[in-house]
Formats: sequence, C-alpha cells, structure tokens
Amino acid sequence: MTKAIRIHATGGPEVMKWEDIEVGAPGPGQALVRHTAVGFNFIDIYHRNGLYPLPLPHPIGMEGAGIIEALGKGVKDLKIGQRVAYAGGTPGSYSEKRLIAADQLVAVPSGIKDEEAAAMMLKGMTAEYLLRRTYKVKKGDTILIHAAAGGVGLIVCQWAKALGAKVIGTVSTDEKAALAKKHGCHYPIVTAKEDFVARVNAITKGKGVPVVYDSVGVDTFDKSLECIAKRGVLALFGQSSGAVPPVPTTTLVKRGIFLTRPSLFTYNGTREELVASSRALFGAVKSGKVKIRINHTYPLADAAKAHEDVAARKTTGSVILTL
Repeated sequence: MTKAIRIHATGGPEVMKWEDIEVGAPGPGQALVRHTAVGFNFIDIYHRNGLYPLPLPHPIGMEGAGIIEALGKGVKDLKIGQRVAYAGGTPGSYSEKRLIAADQLVAVPSGIKDEEAAAMMLKGMTAEYLLRRTYKVKKGDTILIHAAAGGVGLIVCQWAKALGAKVIGTVSTDEKAALAKKHGCHYPIVTAKEDFVARVNAITKGKGVPVVYDSVGVDTFDKSLECIAKRGVLALFGQSSGAVPPVPTTTLVKRGIFLTRPSLFTYNGTREELVASSRALFGAVKSGKVKIRINHTYPLADAAKAHEDVAARKTTGSVILTL
C-alpha cells in the first residue's frame, strides 16, 4: 500500500488524513511516479477548504518531483528511472506514489535538485507566463507585484530584474521587505506602514505601472486598479485574501485597463506550451538569474502544519513537503 494525504470533507487543516491508498499499475499513456519531494501551493488550501471543490474523498496537491517506476503503453519520450517533475492536472501529489498522465511530466535536467524542481514548477511556470506572455515585461518597465516575498513573488522579482525591469513589491513586514529586496525588488513597500498607491505614484511620477501582478485578491484589487497606467494590465492570478466581487466594465474605462484572470492551466494547456515554459524556467534557474528559495520544509505526513503556517503568513519563499 501507498500512503497519501486525502480529504474526506472540506474544512481546516484537520480534515487532511494520512492514510493508505491503492495505486495500481499505469494504464495507457500513464506513468507511475515515486515522489521524492512535493511542492506546496495556495491552490492546495483552496481544494482543502472547498473553494475549488473536488469529488470526495480525494488526494490533494498539484506539484511534485520524483522517479518514474513504471510506464503504461504508448509512452515514448520518457523512461523508467528518469527524474521528472510536474505541476497541474488532477490533484494527488501529496502521496508517496501516484499515477499521472505521462504528457504532464517533464524531465528534470542535471544541475536541478529534486527539491528545487518540486518547489519551482507551479510557481516558476506561473512567473514565466506572467512575465513573458500575459504582459511581456521589457527593459525599462516598472512593474508592481503583490506578495513579493512569497513563492511566486520572489521568482517574479528576480526574473523581472534580469529582464531589465524595475520592480515594486508589496509585503506585510519589514523582514519580508528585506527578503524581497535581496531577490531583486527595487522598491519593497510594507503595506502596514505605507499606502502602496501613493508610493507607486511617487516612484512612477504619476504615470502608473504598465502591469500589476495581483495574487492577493479582494484586499488589494481596487487599489491595484489605481496603480495602472493607460492601457495597462491587471493580472489577477490568485485570491489569497478572498475572491474579488464582479467588476463593472465602467471601472476599467477611465484608463482603458485590460483585466485578465490567467491561470497556469490555460497558459500551459498543450504539451508544447508546457515543455516550452518548463525549459524557459529551468534555463533561468541554471543560469543563476533565478534562485529558488526553499525556506520551509515539512514531512509530507505533517502537511497540515504547513497549511496552518502558510495561512497564518508565517512563511516566505517556497514551501516543500519531503518523504
């Protein structure tokens, strides 16, 4: 038998149960992966608390790295014993082993550790599509990223700086401001002390920024709109503080703002997109332009503690679960 974290009801961290599951052999197009490290993401909380409902009981977890132990019929570009990683698809990474569609897996190149791969896939490919496809950041841009000391935020800060942009980032504490600055954020703003709209206006001399990357949601959304330059983009890619209510289109008229609600699953919806995104990410990490900061590690069996600490904003950077 294989151990996994499953939920039988939605709710707090206490609904997560470490229990035996039957995995079985891979079917056509599938791979059996033995996890060596598992990534933690906010979407795991949304699955656990029911914001994004799953049929119950169900394992959770969207990201992992490990070794292929068996392959089903029809899988041609992977091999047994290969190191692989993934992000997305059907939840189930909070497990010792799992079956997964082989076309969701990418080979982990030499020079990238399993722990790094588990920590970078979802957050790193999110940063990739935000910076390179949702709004193509270019040299000379000044951008705003909320939660700049979080997993996605630290990657965005580094990558945007490497692209030649100036980065403004919001954080909740002085410690997180220092961390964000160390990772490429030129102007960290502690929101408990400063109004970020006023600071953005001061930095940009009233012009605003061409793009705001907002994963916070309801707590920042209205003020994010005030920071955007004419024909700028608000990319709302998360909602850690809660969902944003419906927005009248007239709200966007004054400056012709483009509002988008992107997700990794729409940007990497094809095998070709997934491979291109992961290669860009691996390249940025191997070049040293982006460093994956793993600040917190928990045993997979104690995943509930990770959920508690992340929800209480006790963590920075990436969180992984180990086996």
